[in-house]
Amino acid sequence: MSAESLHESATDLLETWSPPTGVEQSLRQAMLAFLGASPRGCLREHAPGHITASAMVFSHDEREVLLTLHPRVGLWIQLGGHCEEFDATVPAAALREATEESGIADLSLEPGLYGVQAHPITCSLGVPTRHLDLVFKIKAPKGAVPVKSSESTDLRWWPVGALPSDTDLILR
Repeated sequence: MSAESLHESATDLLETWSPPTGVEQSLRQAMLAFLGASPRGCLREHAPGHITASAMVFSHDEREVLLTLHPRVGLWIQLGGHCEEFDATVPAAALREATEESGIADLSLEPGLYGVQAHPITCSLGVPTRHLDLVFKIKAPKGAVPVKSSESTDLRWWPVGALPSDTDLILR
């Protein structure tokens, strides 16, 4: 577990992923170039930007998706956050973040990437930076009831076909 293992897992995920859209193909190439130049680019200390671990949490039947109203962003977004040096891999960081932010135990991480995104943000560093999100698909157990954490203004399930208007998510 280290910056190196996070970097290796992010690189491997991006190298083996086949993006479904041209925009994601372009982001994939940019993220690989970023990682090639940034050995510690998976950690929040890397102020020019950093890889983050995002979790698209679906209900057990995939009819709903769990979103958080993020206090800094002001939009309904997927769960997730910064990788920490104690995380063995970026997927492990996504699962940890989803569990912490949802309060739901026994989440199930699907292998591989679900998608990628890039967002300008002023995060906990206090300076403008860029989050380079590696997004993972995670399923909640049947009957899962989320519990809002201190990192969220609100937290709720949304029908996949009726996402809030103030989101930039694209579901597959």
